[in-house]
Amino acid sequence: MKMKRDIAQTLNELLSNKFSTIEIEKMIEKPKHVDHGDLAFPCFRFAREFKQSPADIARDLGGAFVCEGVHKVNVVGGYINFYLDIPILAAKVMSDITTQGSHFGEKQVGQGKAVTIDLSSPNIAKPFSMGHLRSTVIGNALANIVEKVGYKSIRINHIGDWGTQFGKLITAYKKWGDEEKVKTSPIVELHKLYVHFHEQAELDPSLNDEARLWFKRLEEGDAEAAKLWEWFREVSLHAFSLVYELMGISFDSFNGEAFYNDKMSAVIDMLERANLLEESDGAMVVRLDEEGLPPCLIKKRDGATLYATRDLAAAYYRYENYSFAKSLYVVGNEQSLHFKQLAAVLKKLDVPWANDLVHIPFGMMLKDGKKMSTRKGKVVLLEEVLAQSVKIAQAAIEEKNPTLAKKDLVAKKVGVGAVLFHDLKVFRQNDVHFSLEDMLRFEGETGPYVQYAHARACSILRKAKMDMQHGWSTTYETFGEEERPLIIQLHAFEDTISEAVKEWDPSKVAKYVVELCQHFNHYYAHVNFLQNANEQEKQQRLTLIYSTTIVIKESLRLLGIDAPEEM
Repeated sequence: MKMKRDIAQTLNELLSNKFSTIEIEKMIEKPKHVDHGDLAFPCFRFAREFKQSPADIARDLGGAFVCEGVHKVNVVGGYINFYLDIPILAAKVMSDITTQGSHFGEKQVGQGKAVTIDLSSPNIAKPFSMGHLRSTVIGNALANIVEKVGYKSIRINHIGDWGTQFGKLITAYKKWGDEEKVKTSPIVELHKLYVHFHEQAELDPSLNDEARLWFKRLEEGDAEAAKLWEWFREVSLHAFSLVYELMGISFDSFNGEAFYNDKMSAVIDMLERANLLEESDGAMVVRLDEEGLPPCLIKKRDGATLYATRDLAAAYYRYENYSFAKSLYVVGNEQSLHFKQLAAVLKKLDVPWANDLVHIPFGMMLKDGKKMSTRKGKVVLLEEVLAQSVKIAQAAIEEKNPTLAKKDLVAKKVGVGAVLFHDLKVFRQNDVHFSLEDMLRFEGETGPYVQYAHARACSILRKAKMDMQHGWSTTYETFGEEERPLIIQLHAFEDTISEAVKEWDPSKVAKYVVELCQHFNHYYAHVNFLQNANEQEKQQRLTLIYSTTIVIKESLRLLGIDAPEEM
């Protein structure tokens, strides 16, 4: 935000340049109440330095403060509140937006460096449930956001395609499976078999031994086991692709757990050469006592490898192939210990990029207050939720706007967008409570509310018959308090992107665009754009609306959501 930099520079000069302008800028904040100004500067941390009370420091700085673009300064206690000159700010902000379009807010912080993002990662032969939505949409939004600031994102779908569950599935298929039913509806049938296995295993525990034997055969390359595994994987990936296509999400890699089967021995050798492996009850572990963590299990007693072994191999592979600046793992809160151990082991190996691995934890998707469970069959299928959401959106469009062109396409954008936004508006570490009714509301903090605001703004521009590339205003003398909240919010877009990257938090963007739409709707309700206004006022207001459409659309794009121009 340029005004923050200008204010910070002026404050630092008044403070005799004892601090860095960047340090001062970071201290400037947005007041909680709009009547306390557009920006505020707390002076409490300077009390010891200058041996004065914060209130006296604020009074002295505020009394001497003069900066172009700030039309009023108000001192309250230890705070200096700044009221920006709206016509000057509007000219700067809207010149940038109308000139840069969707590129507004871009930075080159990343300098083209790679950021790998481990996201989605469903298990094959299991349905794509609502429980998988969080990693998928948070990871995809983060990929878009890091690209916005100049990084190259590498989206990696680390498919769960290995492990003892496949021994269970093969056992279930051999005992109760029907080839024709699986061919007709593979995921549904395979899921039924998986659930049935666990129900029967509670009555007959010997089924678990049989499942372990089938998985051992799979690990040893048994032809029948491998053929079934490959079939299960193929039909699962096809089913997943339909869901990803509906959400508009693509990947750069589908290398799953099985991909690293031949790469783990190199990691184990490395740990042995570094004298890090120790035997513990027949298993091989890396001690992490000094780090205050439990031992990291590398090989089981029977010689089988674990998640940690695979993730170590994956980390090396990704660095060697992508030379990442950061490697993000968008995985639930419950795996926090695993990623702490992963980083700790890499540090013991003196890997220089160990600190560049970042776990992005998130809360659970809850239904009726409880975690969804694939094993027990208590699961809500994402594909069904998306289809139902689109169907409800179609019904709403038929009722409210039956003559709308391309109704099915708009319904798809609204229905899918509603599901995605419902997740992304929540701070990622909080749990999300599944509610289809809440997702599709046209009021409140919802996707349809934001999309409708964008469509309404586009409608104003169509009615005005303005040239979308020319004729925009360059001066805004008529702007005042009515426009202030909207101008300030547009100005805050760049800072919002920076905060979202810094905290790996897409909800920053979601909350930002909701607030932007609230300011727009308030403006729409109180200002008549096309009547009772002279040509200069009309042009200035329409430029503001056009700028708003650009930022709403770009905010939604960063979240992986479409912005219809009509609804």
